[in-house]
Amino acid sequence: MASRFNAALRNGVIRIRAVDSHTAGEPTRVVVSGVPDLGDSSLADRRERLRTDFDPFRSAVVNEPRGSKAIVGALLTPPTDPSCAAGVIFFNNTGYLGMCGHGTIGVAATLAHLGRIGPGVHRLETPVGTVTITLNQDGSVVFENIPSFRLSANIQLNIPDFGPVIGDIAWGGNWFFLTRNRPCDLRPHNIEQLTAFTWAIRRALNSNSITGSQGAEIDHIYLYDDTPGPDSDSRNFVLCPGGSYDRSPCGTGTSALLACKYADGAIGPGSVWRQAGILGTVFEGTILTRDAKLYPTISGRAHITAEADLLIDARDPFAWGIKH
Repeated sequence: MASRFNAALRNGVIRIRAVDSHTAGEPTRVVVSGVPDLGDSSLADRRERLRTDFDPFRSAVVNEPRGSKAIVGALLTPPTDPSCAAGVIFFNNTGYLGMCGHGTIGVAATLAHLGRIGPGVHRLETPVGTVTITLNQDGSVVFENIPSFRLSANIQLNIPDFGPVIGDIAWGGNWFFLTRNRPCDLRPHNIEQLTAFTWAIRRALNSNSITGSQGAEIDHIYLYDDTPGPDSDSRNFVLCPGGSYDRSPCGTGTSALLACKYADGAIGPGSVWRQAGILGTVFEGTILTRDAKLYPTISGRAHITAEADLLIDARDPFAWGIKH
């Protein structure tokens, strides 16, 4: 596969088969064939090989002119654990993700669309661990995330042009800074201002050398308002690593929020938390505790929007994506 991929890179056309979906408004593009050979080592090692040897593939799949900065890519690959339905590597317009909640729901819907899974409980292998997905008869999906936790509480930052902010650092499959501070209401007409504010928080975290465990970059910023709505307990705005906002309520971010709520004693095992995103769509979250660890479960629904053959022509000056 690798030699054929490299030959096509030099001389011809690469055909990549993909299935598109959206989960509560946030798009996922699942790559099902035409991928480079990443070997048969761990998912974390395969992700690193994709990053170091085949990164143009990532860019071609999700960047313009075939994609946009909102799309999250999900590359299906054989799992190392035969009990898993598939392995998956998530990526976006600028790099790679550990886990992706809305993407996991999109992958489950795609596997069902392809006839690879049916209603029931399945396992999905990711670079940061194995998650359990339940495909319901009505097409909705529940996934049990990897263990999530709050690393630090009440971190104080001074944000240039905005002022002081207090928030928590938590892990939900990606690293998040979560804060109730916000410059305006969490509504779609304020997206430009919310994006500027969350980018300023991310820059402040970097400039103050505030990180997750082992120096990991905190690349997701999560604003939330716990004022209940008619169908939700909270509303959020989430800045993703590539500069786009999450159209969905964000599965890994909601997992991180649940870990914070649990640490504060605000929710307990079995409590249902209804998290609305910036578009008003809702994920339902609960928590399980097992072996002194917290496992969030997130429920949502994805809809298939397209089946596509992505063509990469060596003569195209933007064959490997437009990088902004």
